Amino acid sequence: MYGDLLEVLIGITGRDFTIVASSKAATRGATILKAEHDRTKILNDHCLMAYAGEAGDTAQKAPLRQGMLIRSFGRAKVQFAEFIQANVQLYGMRSNCTQALSPASVSSFVRAELAKSLRSRKPYQVSLLIGGYDTVNDQPELYWLDYLAAKAKLPYAAHGYAQYYCLSILDKHHHPNIDLEQGRKILRMCIEELVRRMPADFKGVNVKVITKAGIQGLEY
Repeated sequence: MYGDLLEVLIGITGRDFTIVASSKAATRGATILKAEHDRTKILNDHCLMAYAGEAGDTAQKAPLRQGMLIRSFGRAKVQFAEFIQANVQLYGMRSNCTQALSPASVSSFVRAELAKSLRSRKPYQVSLLIGGYDTVNDQPELYWLDYLAAKAKLPYAAHGYAQYYCLSILDKHHHPNIDLEQGRKILRMCIEELVRRMPADFKGVNVKVITKAGIQGLEY
């Protein structure tokens, strides 16, 4: 679990946005294998998932057959991040609806799959943040999930060492009506704290913001 702690995930919601930040370093033990790794998956126009955990469980690329429901337990073929992304997108194609799945619906689906996996012989070792914007209810949303299929809707959340070093900062400075600039300022405070106190270099963070207009990357 030491490697999981080195993978930083931070999510912050505000008045009309959700920010999701993820560390760039891909590590194995104390070794950095890649310094520009993006550990997020865009699920639809207003929802994305950030993941951390065992490399074989999170984002190993695999071929998908068009039109087939992707099963989560073919572990040698499809790993968890691609499985979730493929099935959310497949739902949109099959239903042919103009309204995509909300972050709440996506998080319920993900939690159900984690619960099934937990009761199998080879459960997934993944930690997740699902951030998005609910265009029906006109509000940002953030969901925290862990490998035990626990799920919570939160105004801010973190995985890895960020849980230990950043939650106190978020407790002090966050409130529901912050604007995007205030959210970026709080995130900057969190990253500076991690740089000072973490025992390893996580190579900075990829930052993405989800608003009613969609998903865009932020320079950090």
